[in-house]
Amino acid sequence: MVTIKTPEEIKIIAEGGKILASVLKELEKMVKPGVTTLELDKATEALILSAGGKPAFKGYAGFPYSLCASVNENIVHGFPSGYVLKEGDIIKLDLGVLYKGFNTDMASTVAVGKVPFEVKRLMDVTKKSLRLGIKKAKVGNTIGDIGNTIQRFVEDQGFGVVRDLCGHGIGKEVHEDPKIPNFGKRGTGEKLVEGMVICIEPMVTIGDYNLRKSDDGYGYATKDNSLSAHFEHTIAITEKGPKILTE
Repeated sequence: MVTIKTPEEIKIIAEGGKILASVLKELEKMVKPGVTTLELDKATEALILSAGGKPAFKGYAGFPYSLCASVNENIVHGFPSGYVLKEGDIIKLDLGVLYKGFNTDMASTVAVGKVPFEVKRLMDVTKKSLRLGIKKAKVGNTIGDIGNTIQRFVEDQGFGVVRDLCGHGIGKEVHEDPKIPNFGKRGTGEKLVEGMVICIEPMVTIGDYNLRKSDDGYGYATKDNSLSAHFEHTIAITEKGPKILTE
C-alpha cells in the first residue's frame, strides 16, 4: 500500500535528506586509491551519527553495515570489506539515514582516480538518466513514464538498464510501495499523486543487464562481469513538481 506523506512529514524527510547529502559528499572526497571499503563504511556511520541521524541500512534485512559499497561489476548491496580501492575502479556508494522516524536513501558512483572515457560516459549517462526520470515525477504522470524515460535515454546511448532491481517508495520503512522500475511503457503503472515520496535509482551496465549474486553472497553483480553505475535520489511528488529531498 502506498503511504501519502503530509507536508510536515516531507519537511522531516528533507531534513534527513540534507544530512544524507552532506555525508555522501564527504564520502566521495574519501574515495581514492589505497582506501578500503570498510574504512568508508566506518566513516559513513560516524558522519551520520555526528549529524544527529542513524544509519538506515545497518541491521535492515540482516545487513550488518551502514554503507553499501559495490565495486566495478558489483552494482548494489555490496558488503564493505578489506578490499583496497585501486586506480581505475569505480565504486557505488549507497546509503540511508533514519531521522525523526523517517528514512532517506541516496546513491552515487565515484571513479577511483582516472578511468577510461567509456567508463566516464557510463557514469555521466546514468546520472543524467536520473535527472530525466526525476523530471517525469509529476502529479498525474505514471510510474511507467519515469521508467520509460530512463530506459529510452540509456538504451539510446548504447547501455543496458537493469530489470531485476528497481526504485521504491520510502518513509517510515526503507522500502515501501510502489516499486519504481527503470524501464517500462508510458502511461502504465500507478499514477503519481501529491504526497508520494519515492526513490528513483537508475542502475546501468556497459554490457548485458542480467544480474547474478555477488561473490559476497548478499549483493548483486552483472552476470557478464561488465561495469555498472548507480545513482539515486529521494523525491517528493508535489503540486509544484518533483522536489529532491536529498540535496
